[in-house]
Amino acid sequence: MDSLTDIAVYVRVVEEGSFTRAAERLDMSRSVISKYITRLEERLGVRLLNRTTRRLSLTEAGRIFYERSRHSLQDIEEAEAEVSRLQLKPSGTLRINSPMSFGILHIAPWVPDFLAEYPDINVEMNLDDRKIDIINEGFDVSIRIADMPDSSLVARRLAPCRHVIAGSPSYFEQHSRPLAPGDLVDHNILSFSYQASAGDWHFVSPEGEPVSVTVSGSVRMNNSLAIREALLGGLGLARLPTFVVGSDIQQGRLHTVLDSYMKPEVSIYVVYPQRRHLSPKVRAFVDYLADKITDTPYWD
Repeated sequence: MDSLTDIAVYVRVVEEGSFTRAAERLDMSRSVISKYITRLEERLGVRLLNRTTRRLSLTEAGRIFYERSRHSLQDIEEAEAEVSRLQLKPSGTLRINSPMSFGILHIAPWVPDFLAEYPDINVEMNLDDRKIDIINEGFDVSIRIADMPDSSLVARRLAPCRHVIAGSPSYFEQHSRPLAPGDLVDHNILSFSYQASAGDWHFVSPEGEPVSVTVSGSVRMNNSLAIREALLGGLGLARLPTFVVGSDIQQGRLHTVLDSYMKPEVSIYVVYPQRRHLSPKVRAFVDYLADKITDTPYWD
C-alpha cells in the first residue's frame, strides 16, 4: 500500500505543479510529501522530478511514469465506483428503442412486471422500424435484429430470429402450395418495405445449394404486424419472423411452406453504448430481457 500511496502523491504533485500546493490539497506537510517522492524515486532507481527553488519539471522518465500512473489511478477509482454502484437501486428514466412489432409483442407486455420489480425506474419506449443512432438520439438501450450489430455498441445476443414463409388456410384453398422457391413467382407476395432487396429472396436447398428467386406482389407494408393481418385475411404469402407469427402457426391460423429450405437466420440483440460503467437501470433491463428471451425463444 505504501507504493500506491507514493504514486498517488506523485501524481498529485505533478498535477498541482508544486509540493506546497499538493500538501495543501492532501492535507499533509510539505516534508511528508517530499519523503513520499524521494521514497518512490529510490524504489524506481530513477529521478522523476527536477526540483528548483522556483519550479518543478518532469524528467523524461517522470513524464512517462506520470501518464501511466494517472490512468492506473483512474482505473482504480472507477473500479471502486463500479463496486459501489452495485449497492445502488436502479432508478431514473430508461429510454428504450425497439422495432415496432417486436416492441409491441415482446417488450410492452413485460413493462408492468419490470416496473413492479424496479419501481424507481420510469420507462420511455420508442417503437421504430428504422435503424436509429441510439447515442445521438439519447437512448439507453435498443433492440436490434441483424446479422451483427454496430461494432461501436455493446451487444448481448438474446435469441435467434427465424423466418418462415406462411399463408392462411383460406389462401391455400385457392392456391397451390409452393414446393420449391421458384414456385413463389406464381404467388402474391406481401413484402416488408424496410427489408433490403425486398423482392429478392435467398434460400439454401436441402442439398446445401444456394437458391434465389425474385418475387412480387400487390402489397408492400412497413410494418410486419400489418403484413400479418393481410396474411390472416388470405391476401397472399409473406416471409415473417416467428416472433410475429409463431402463435398463429401453433394455433393453425397460418401454415408454413418451404420449411426444408433454410432461410437466412439473423439474431436478436439488446445493444447499448460502450460505457465504462453500465448504469444500474440498464443492467437491470438487459438482465431482465436475457431471463425472458432465451436461445430457444418461447414463440418458437
